[in-house]
Amino acid sequence: MDKLEEIFKMQYELNKRIGVDTANMSDDEKIKWVLNYSRAMQQENAELIDSVPWKWWAKYQKFDQQNARVEVVDMLHFLVSMAQVLGMTAEDFYSAYAKKNHINHDRQDSGYSEKNEDDCRSI
Repeated sequence: MDKLEEIFKMQYELNKRIGVDTANMSDDEKIKWVLNYSRAMQQENAELIDSVPWKWWAKYQKFDQQNARVEVVDMLHFLVSMAQVLGMTAEDFYSAYAKKNHINHDRQDSGYSEKNEDDCRSI
């Protein structure tokens, strides 16, 4: 088992322990949990931002790299959970990431001078 597969397995087991079975959801439950996980990721992102001295007017702030790393991992927990709600396996996630990464490189190679949402339809 590769590391991404292991992460997906661990997250699925944690979610089930918490009482969220991402494998057996109705469409209404999927909508609810995509929103829940999106909001949770926003909150973790806010906590990440608070780990770096972003207030240019405040001299008391310190960079808390250790906490920033924890917040990034927290965001990954929710991202993997959301992927699972959407029916994605680790292989699906990797494949979609690789395809989107290729598209992003193509966009950079072409100067990315105009928006073309059709280029992601194959993902």
